[in-house]
Amino acid sequence: MTVVQPARAHRTGTHDPLLRTAGLTVVRGPRTVLREIDLQLRGGELVALLGPNGAGKSTLLEALAGTLAPAAGSIERHGRVAVALQSAELARRSVLANLTAALGWWGVPRSQRAQRAREALVAIGAEHLAQRPATALSGGERRRVHLARVLAVRPDVLLLDEPFAGLDAEVRAALLEDAERALRSPDRATLVVVHDRAEAWALADRLLILIDGRIVADGRPATLLSTPPSALVARFLGYDGELRDGDGLLLTRAAHVTLDEAGHRTATVARVVPLQDGVRLELTLPHGRLYTIAQLPAPRVGDVVSVAIDGGVRFRA
Repeated sequence: MTVVQPARAHRTGTHDPLLRTAGLTVVRGPRTVLREIDLQLRGGELVALLGPNGAGKSTLLEALAGTLAPAAGSIERHGRVAVALQSAELARRSVLANLTAALGWWGVPRSQRAQRAREALVAIGAEHLAQRPATALSGGERRRVHLARVLAVRPDVLLLDEPFAGLDAEVRAALLEDAERALRSPDRATLVVVHDRAEAWALADRLLILIDGRIVADGRPATLLSTPPSALVARFLGYDGELRDGDGLLLTRAAHVTLDEAGHRTATVARVVPLQDGVRLELTLPHGRLYTIAQLPAPRVGDVVSVAIDGGVRFRA
């Protein structure tokens, strides 16, 4: 389903935010889902929104699109705002007819609809599907058409709710590559809710992390990964190793830990998880637990190994 929010105001400059919130709070029933959200989306930006299940990501998109009223705070929109929800529902007609119908609903003149629809299909790599019945599409093809339909509207702000959900790895990788090109526009701000970190890294210029209804991090993906602002954000971004030393806490990812006979720490292998090209090891130490990736042949459960740590982030315990 695609919902389009008409323009609320006119742009005042190319560098001004196309969408801005201040203190946005959203309540559903007895639960406060979003708390004091401050964010800005500017033209040319492709922003990923990442967070655990139940964090409020879909609720935030609904509020930004205007389909869910906030309990407090403000939302400022400039230009047309379009949102594509998770469900890629299509009418029982051809792909091209689905797109032209959406453009007709938006009020695009009939003489322009077919051309704009075809341009959107080309942008997302789905031009060969134009005459295909929607009922004959695969899951990946439906996702492409779903994206083309909202791109054809040519919104100023585009909001996408997990557009790659439910696809196998190969189909998702191909769609990510095409979507990264299609979603970039110097005049449009795009916010994409993504399912995992790989999608965020493949797409985004900027990453927002939403946990328990609050934006807890905002920055470039590489920057947040290398220097997360808090232990909460670090753990969410895959810093699952943890060593405690007095009041200090060292968090690591598997890439920071290597098996090394000259390493200064000794650990015991607690678990071995087979991977395609090696194994993931869970290592226990007197003051914590680490994870690393090792090549075959690998240690077994119960083996004592020496490890070296290069990297990680430190916080106060």
